[in-house]
Amino acid sequence: MTSCETTVEKKEIERIFVGFTLEAQKQLTGKLHKPKKRVIVLAGPTATGKSALAMALAEQYGGEIISADSMQVYRGMDIGTAKATPAERAKIGHHLIDIRDVNESFNVVDFYYEARHCCQLVHGHERIPLIVGGSGFYLHSLLYGPPCGPPSVPELRKVLEEEIERLGSEALYERLKQFDPQYASTITKHDKQKIVRALEIITLTGKKVSKLSWKGRRKPQNYDFRCWFLHRPREHLYKRIEKRCDQMLEEGFLEEVALLATKGLRENSSASQAIGYRQALDFLDSPRTKEDYRRFVELFKQASRNYAKRQFTWFKREPLFRWLDLDLHDQEIAIDMIRQDYESL
Repeated sequence: MTSCETTVEKKEIERIFVGFTLEAQKQLTGKLHKPKKRVIVLAGPTATGKSALAMALAEQYGGEIISADSMQVYRGMDIGTAKATPAERAKIGHHLIDIRDVNESFNVVDFYYEARHCCQLVHGHERIPLIVGGSGFYLHSLLYGPPCGPPSVPELRKVLEEEIERLGSEALYERLKQFDPQYASTITKHDKQKIVRALEIITLTGKKVSKLSWKGRRKPQNYDFRCWFLHRPREHLYKRIEKRCDQMLEEGFLEEVALLATKGLRENSSASQAIGYRQALDFLDSPRTKEDYRRFVELFKQASRNYAKRQFTWFKREPLFRWLDLDLHDQEIAIDMIRQDYESL
């Protein structure tokens, strides 16, 4: 081979190599700057009208609904959670509904991984993921990553669980308030599972849950969450809540709870403390007089109103959420506002 031929071959190899390198750089740059996939999050207090708006939005723009309700995951907890009907689920794809039996556990970490998997599935269908629900704790974990407290220690957990059964949840809640009033203000004295876990973390680490539980997380980077907090003026919202409670009772809520009690509802420390279900279980354990029933309905409605108050308080601290008053904007205008935000750069 002549020196001239060698030089030509060398230049050709260099040209191919440079071309390959440039193309590789383009592909890498494209991947690095690939836009995040968008997800719509619709949060808000109970009885605001989230589900109806989400159904209409999904129908108009090709979406699927991912439930962010901590109790809708349980089979049989239908009436008390205002779960989408079979007809609604046949019309629009729904996810994270009826994925556990009532005697099985489901927690915030489970929700984080399963909700993200559902987002991936919905995007794979070339549809819009609509995450809908009022559980602030679950939604916070989805947006920022799950809490990373220390692993549970079975021996310590057993001691705390026995103590809460012996002394009552209120006593341990008061203890939690002394150690960590900030975290205690985000839950209630009836949240046995959260009280036990908080005291376990404090005992193991010597640190407050409010200062520890969300640190060290890697914030998820692959989704662009477009977040909305749907609400109504409180006076109007409370009337809607009370009307919904009455409707649930007419639809057979007490019968639902009685059936679930035979399937292990009482043994599920989370589900048995859910709004409505706890009050119903107490009523079913009572003599069931007219006065007992009146008191049950009163407590059911009061607990539902108080939960709505806590939802307002929680989401006021969430900076990613835009607030949308559904009394000021009818459904079509609200949907258009959400769509425009979804499509904007």
